Amino acid sequence: MIDTLEKTPDLNERIASAYEFQLEQRSNGSPSAFRDLRERAAASFDTLGIPTRKHEAWKYTNIEKALRHDYAVIEPGAPSDLDAADVADLRISGFDAYTLIVVNGTVAPHLGDANGLPAGITVESLRDAAESDADAVATYFGKYADVDADAFVALNTQFDLDGVFLRVDKGVTLDRPIQIIHVTDADEDALLQTRNLYVFGENSEALVVETYHSTSDVKTFGNRVSEIVVGRAARINVLQLQTESEQASQVNTVQVYQEAQSYFAAHTYTLGGALVRNNVNAVPNGEGCETHLYGLYIVDGTQHVDNHTLVDHAKPNCFSNELYRGIIDGKATGVFNGKVFVRRDAQQTNAYQSSQGVVLSDDAHHYSKPELEIYADDVKCSHGSTTGELEPEHVFYLRSRGLSERQAKALLLYAFAHDIVEELPHAALRTYLDGLIDQQLSV
Repeated sequence: MIDTLEKTPDLNERIASAYEFQLEQRSNGSPSAFRDLRERAAASFDTLGIPTRKHEAWKYTNIEKALRHDYAVIEPGAPSDLDAADVADLRISGFDAYTLIVVNGTVAPHLGDANGLPAGITVESLRDAAESDADAVATYFGKYADVDADAFVALNTQFDLDGVFLRVDKGVTLDRPIQIIHVTDADEDALLQTRNLYVFGENSEALVVETYHSTSDVKTFGNRVSEIVVGRAARINVLQLQTESEQASQVNTVQVYQEAQSYFAAHTYTLGGALVRNNVNAVPNGEGCETHLYGLYIVDGTQHVDNHTLVDHAKPNCFSNELYRGIIDGKATGVFNGKVFVRRDAQQTNAYQSSQGVVLSDDAHHYSKPELEIYADDVKCSHGSTTGELEPEHVFYLRSRGLSERQAKALLLYAFAHDIVEELPHAALRTYLDGLIDQQLSV
């Protein structure tokens, strides 16, 4: 099914073994244009190591526990046995979109239907793009995700990885959204890393939807990094929908760079997974930028979801808005840690941040830590955070109208979650997500 390296008891040994394996491959005729960056990333990871709960950014999440497992390291590029029938049901029902299938981090063009894309749009394997579109990849790859400060970015960058390269040229509007379907196809417990690079040109417009799936119930750990460049006056929405099994853990890092007058919205939905850490970092680096970060997480059992955001305002007259909501039941844990950073030159910045969590059981936990760090003096910035139970009087009101207690609570939770869904710019997508939330809440 896949090629993997031999397992060893220690994660660091496995990573070192995989790195040495790839170095040997490169020396045997597979030179990398990015060798210097990868060697720098390897040195950085060796220095940083896997973060522990002693690190402030990982205070509420024990990532060591999720990694302390006998994973095999998947090598990208191996052929897969999956055929079109195996992935047919992974398309979003009622959603008219171009479809790209990515199996174990490698684009499988024969499984998708992205061949009819309009002129000015390129979607292909990142490995292929490193040759066919070398200048664009060299210009942007590794320029925004920080290999020197983030251990998981460093871990990801040191390998000769594959993933998706998407480029939308200047002035091009995508006539239909793109759904990128990531499939993990493993028959043994596995560690998988992917790397994506999206470059949106000036005045371009697009909606990209990423979904994640597994073909089996083996334990997996994904370390995914996406760099997104939003050109001047471009309007871009990116949705990540995480519905993997409770055997799947991941650290998912999205690094966004915006040029002047651009609009970018990240929509992060976590409706599955064992331990999920989402890092969404945005740098509006031009005047007149607009940045929106939306997140919804609904977790139960022993699931753990940690959303960690940073909006780094570097230039004046920009607007950012964050809205995250979580519903936590069973023995699950939800975390929101969001920081807005306003640099000295970023005068007349408007920045808002809101985190709300509903805890449904005595054993569930929700931690919220909004932060503002401001060095400019002419700004409007605020943050708010609430964690609590459903309001008894609201439940009572609905019960007085004939609903059972279960129906009343489900209806209130649905309305709470729907406030995030309605921010999506596509009706069929909103309908689909409302259906998933219905199922999750058993409305």
